[in-house]
Amino acid sequence: MIRLENLTKHYGSFVAVDDISLEVPRGALYGFLGPNGAGKTTTLRIIAGILRPTHGRVLLGGDDVHQQPIAAKTRLGFIPDRPFVYDKLTGAEFLRFVAALYGQEGDAIEGRITELLEVFELTTWKDELVEAYSHGMRQKLIISSALIHRPQYIVVDEPMVGLDPKAARLLKDIFRQFVTRGGTVLLSTHTLEVAEAMCDRIAIIQQGKIVAEGTVNDLRQQHRAGDASLEELFLKLTGGAHVRELAEVLGDGAAA
Repeated sequence: MIRLENLTKHYGSFVAVDDISLEVPRGALYGFLGPNGAGKTTTLRIIAGILRPTHGRVLLGGDDVHQQPIAAKTRLGFIPDRPFVYDKLTGAEFLRFVAALYGQEGDAIEGRITELLEVFELTTWKDELVEAYSHGMRQKLIISSALIHRPQYIVVDEPMVGLDPKAARLLKDIFRQFVTRGGTVLLSTHTLEVAEAMCDRIAIIQQGKIVAEGTVNDLRQQHRAGDASLEELFLKLTGGAHVRELAEVLGDGAAA
């Protein structure tokens, strides 16, 4: 379980995250959606322990991320929106390095590295320096590094960026198997079709506040939206209706 309790983050007078409370249950694939600047990435970085909240706390299981950081982070795999790796390491060396950060080494980890490289079709590149990797390959390596220590929770920011369709499908299958086995995934994405198809529950954040939470059907009922798609719900809840109006105007102009 991932639990956010009154989570708040200030940058001077600007409130990036505004008193968020949220619970992501075990065995759930949970979507965390919002427009640019809504507070998604800030929230995910607080959960990962990269940023410290101004107020509130994050619990992974029973561990406070900022009071018991080592215990909490050993349970967590974090996949950022911008993959950063050490260019002068090979792919295998990078995974070995990340595993060592979690105190894991030896034959078991070597087997795990081999397994992950095979899954993401990086085996032939394992001894090549990461500086030679494409963006998509780097993303695969970062995802592998988040899984290397067999975490209980995965927090992921825009996981499909840079992945080809085959790798994107593989990642979806990995996430679904992960939650089926009792893991927890908190996923932020701008691809609403992916969120609607994959996620068990969804929270939508706008201007640092949660404006909706539940299954897609829950959101439809709460906002009397009939059989609206998640995209339509998202635009309604985040003030994006003007986008459709603009599209209609442009369409009329083109037709004229």
